[in-house]
Amino acid sequence: MVDWNRIDTVLLDMDGTLLDLRFDNHFWLEHLPRRYAEKRGMAPGEAAALLAAEFDRRRGSLEWYCVDYWSQRLELDLKALKEEVRHLIAERPQALRFLEELGAAGVRRVLVTNAHPVSLELKLAATGIGAELDRVYSSHAAGAPKESRRFWEWLAASEPFEPARTLFIDDSLPVLEAAADFGVGHLLAVRRPDSALGPRETGRFAAFDHFSELLPVRRNGVAS
Repeated sequence: MVDWNRIDTVLLDMDGTLLDLRFDNHFWLEHLPRRYAEKRGMAPGEAAALLAAEFDRRRGSLEWYCVDYWSQRLELDLKALKEEVRHLIAERPQALRFLEELGAAGVRRVLVTNAHPVSLELKLAATGIGAELDRVYSSHAAGAPKESRRFWEWLAASEPFEPARTLFIDDSLPVLEAAADFGVGHLLAVRRPDSALGPRETGRFAAFDHFSELLPVRRNGVAS
């Protein structure tokens, strides 16, 4: 699926790519609405519908991903609420092995995520991915989400990489489109980011189910 002799850098999304999206979907669609309903004295279904409308209004913006924004907007401590369900945080199958093989093959491994620093810290502490990454970038430091060109310009200034020799893996089609527009040469989508749900359509982007499909990492015909 990948010609590793043409790749020097791999840019990797976190939620839904390296990590199972089950945690995030459960938190935003079930756990948070339940806690919000308890605080407001509402029916859970009513709270879920209200929050879904709120989320849709901010979709694609940096605020949509911002723990501080939603903590203030909803008057809830989202950091504490995320801790309540942190047991659901997990790597996707073979993600760690994939990172290890990239490192052994001399491919630079860079995490690029829309996750807020609070969420990022929680997930790095709960998993083993941090030790297998060369750099970590959050779009909150850029002041723009990955869906925007502004983010990619900021990333290129912060982490010099040659777009034509870079592979970017993400579960978000709008983010992949932004990367394509910037000129990233190799793009892959994740077909099943949430282990509790079925596969998704990925449009024009090639996709994979498990990292085992990308292994072994071979450079110059030699496996790492």
